[in-house]
Amino acid sequence: MSDPIRFVVIEDDAPIRKFLCASMGEDEAEWHEAGTGEEGIKQIARKNPDVVLLDLGLPDIDGLVVLSRLREWSDVPVIVLSARGQEKDKIAALDCGADDYLTKPFSIGELMARVRVAMRNKRKSVEEPIFESDGLRVDYVSRLVTLDGSEIRLTVIEYRLLTMLCQYAGRVVTQKQMLTEVWGPEYEDSTHTLRVHMGNLRQKIESDPARPRFIRTETGVGYRFIV
Repeated sequence: MSDPIRFVVIEDDAPIRKFLCASMGEDEAEWHEAGTGEEGIKQIARKNPDVVLLDLGLPDIDGLVVLSRLREWSDVPVIVLSARGQEKDKIAALDCGADDYLTKPFSIGELMARVRVAMRNKRKSVEEPIFESDGLRVDYVSRLVTLDGSEIRLTVIEYRLLTMLCQYAGRVVTQKQMLTEVWGPEYEDSTHTLRVHMGNLRQKIESDPARPRFIRTETGVGYRFIV
């Protein structure tokens, strides 16, 4: 039997903390609660959690500040739970280092699906030589991409975009992240360039780009490799 998932939940709304803690048994989850950002940072340092659930609207410091400070010393998966549902809020959280973003209200089923993806990505943080998903195979050593056994010829840019999405499979990768990493920081606003290259990549790996098998557009935010 696997060990319980160790959570730190940073949320000033006590009923929400109670709801989360009651959603799973003691054999499934170990919960540590914080009602402020400062206390949450201390709890993370003390408890070394598997996953952090973070609200943005905290009474002492903004959740984005908590996230930025945390990313200076920890790569623990962080899932933002917030009533702020606008695209700009999601982008800001993801750019600050959040692994995922759920808008309140949410279901426990959806939350746990996101938790499982975040934990899988953490375990795979040391890049494996081959990535495989649903017939798509990326061999990082030989830089060979195949789909259902047939080679897919990609340009250098298309290959770099694909491998970045594979690296964060299941997570949203923001447009800014992709532009900065693939083209450089001076291109972070060149969203049209990104859309053109992503369109070309999809034409090569998706049998029907309108109904994607691999890459989903998160409108206004970025892209997610489907797992």
